[in-house]
Amino acid sequence: MTKFLITTSFGLEALVKRQLIDMGHGDFEVSDGMISLNGELSDISKLNINLREADRVYLVVDTFKARDFDELFEKVKAINWPDFLAEDSDFIVNARTHKSKLFSIRTIQSVTEKAIVDSMRKKYRINHFEKSGHRVQIEVMLKNDIATIAIDTSGEGLHKRGYREDTVKAPLRENLAAALVDLSFYNPDRFLFDGFCGSGTILIEAARKARNIAPGIDRSFDYENFIFLNKDHHKNAKTEALSAIDYDKKLNLLGSDISGRAISLAKNNAINAGVEEDISFLTRDISNVALKDDYGIIITNPPYGQRLSRIDTDEIYQKINEKFKNMDTWSCYFITSDEKFDQKFKRKLSKKRKLYNGGDKVDFYQYFGKKPDDNGGINWLITKKRVMVRE
Repeated sequence: MTKFLITTSFGLEALVKRQLIDMGHGDFEVSDGMISLNGELSDISKLNINLREADRVYLVVDTFKARDFDELFEKVKAINWPDFLAEDSDFIVNARTHKSKLFSIRTIQSVTEKAIVDSMRKKYRINHFEKSGHRVQIEVMLKNDIATIAIDTSGEGLHKRGYREDTVKAPLRENLAAALVDLSFYNPDRFLFDGFCGSGTILIEAARKARNIAPGIDRSFDYENFIFLNKDHHKNAKTEALSAIDYDKKLNLLGSDISGRAISLAKNNAINAGVEEDISFLTRDISNVALKDDYGIIITNPPYGQRLSRIDTDEIYQKINEKFKNMDTWSCYFITSDEKFDQKFKRKLSKKRKLYNGGDKVDFYQYFGKKPDDNGGINWLITKKRVMVRE
């Protein structure tokens, strides 16, 4: 049995848990910002390629108590590192510590690297390692004097899908955008709109999920060059992901932005992501976009002073209100760092959720609209009441 640590932004743990269950996993524990999972080595490829909201996937090498640096050195050295590292591996040691006697990050890194080198010398019989080969990132996680030694299988963070060539200022991370789509319970049968779409990330993530395009299908991972993994694992996981794509579904997504450069970027990103035929993009102010009051969904990240200081937020909020305050069949979802947004949007707040875009705290404001069945039910009740009054 192989143990993994899957990290995620605070507030997204339940979404990662839900996807793990959908992937057939059940042996895991959830904590703040992290999920501990028992699986097989072959799962490394499947997890990295398919997890939409996770940050990274770590392979746990060992766990032990470390109350002083001598203990840390000896226990790291006792690991058979040639099982994981080639003679020329470009291994990098990162560290984090919380409520532990060992609190100096630099010293933890230095001691760990020396211990690894000592372990490697036994097999390779050299004193100096060039580190000219493939990258292997080793993570030392200390919490309450318990050290977890892990290998980062992802490389670049999983929010990097590989389709964004460039972005606008202050973009949403791709995995957060995917989370917003999940938290809105977006149904591909409904119309989805982003009135401040920027480089198109929310709409692209929605389209890729609707088509079941795996988030990591277009990028590379550090694990592809690990000496201890069967190369077929990655090949098989990618083939499986490609075969699962739904090419037949019809989608109706629209993005608008006043910036022509942003719309150009959004179109290019959609092409790179393989969903250019699913999304229409307009260079247009949100107030000039014609929308029907027909059970649509808006998920958007409106400009806010802290994010883009030149923007007149009062004018933007006025436009949002004029467009959506009376469209009660629409479900509206806004992500912003403005903690008073609910006081400015003239609809009753259904739910508010704290999230993080990288290290920045943001809030997700949710305003649920009527469902199609609700509307029919209301009309039926009114009609029946009128009949009863007449009688």
